[in-house]
Amino acid sequence: MDAALGATVDAYRTCEFTTLGTGGTPLTWPTAAWRRPDGTFLVTTSLAFAQKARNIRRDARVALLFSDPTGSGDPEAPQVFVSGRADCPEEIHTGPGEAAEYWRTLFQRQPHSRAFVRRPGRWFMDWYYLRLFITVTPEHVEARPPLAHLMSAGSRDDGLPQDARAASPGLPGAGLLARYPSAVLGAGDAYRSPLLARVRPRVTADGFAVPAGALEGAAPGRASLLVHRHDERLNSMHNALVCGELVRDGDGWTLLPERVVEPAGSGRLRDAFRTLSTARRSTTRYLRAHDLPRPRVDWDRFQALAHPESTD
Repeated sequence: MDAALGATVDAYRTCEFTTLGTGGTPLTWPTAAWRRPDGTFLVTTSLAFAQKARNIRRDARVALLFSDPTGSGDPEAPQVFVSGRADCPEEIHTGPGEAAEYWRTLFQRQPHSRAFVRRPGRWFMDWYYLRLFITVTPEHVEARPPLAHLMSAGSRDDGLPQDARAASPGLPGAGLLARYPSAVLGAGDAYRSPLLARVRPRVTADGFAVPAGALEGAAPGRASLLVHRHDERLNSMHNALVCGELVRDGDGWTLLPERVVEPAGSGRLRDAFRTLSTARRSTTRYLRAHDLPRPRVDWDRFQALAHPESTD
């Protein structure tokens, strides 16, 4: 990756990160990725959401797409697709350690998260700071036109065929995708290696249609559509994934949806409390499954990064 493209990637606040589920479904979620000086990427995941780690330990093939430039300061930034292999050791990191720059940048870009490393936030959020480190070694890097170009390339046809209007409310994810101007399609190539592309899906009677050229090299099989958003300060987050089967449909593709995964719910206060409770329970289950005591978070080191002025 040359210096200019590297600087573009570094400015992105989030990327879409894909691992392969047990059935081969590309499972894509927004995450922060840090590009190390050696060209590898660091992605971290909490024990509460360790499915990424389990997927990687079973199948190391992964993909990243830097496609939403919100907060980067450059709405015309090119999209960047990266595919490669990942490694996720069992070690649980309880402090910044080698990822100090990752955490320092995150605290700067997401100011509201600084409150979590002080009381009373510590009690609610200790699970979040018990992390597994994932190292991605790129094998292919590809620059693509900016997201703004996709959004200006004609309007999306959201209208349903007349005979499908009655059936559309029962289509998993139809109402959800309609609230987003674009989505990230995750699919596999002929070898089932993950591919990613921003698309503007069109709702049909059966699913979500995209043009044949939207994801070059894709093959029929398990697939998904991710929608997510965040504001300039990595707040007001929401994400959801529609999983299903990608099939040929004339000159294009259609994703036949089967289920919707919405980890944090719709963003209501009740959903936030439920997410916190679920995360704490999931962390406890992970530790029990690995016969480990609950580690102690190195709060002082996190606080020094989040609030450097208090250490001067």
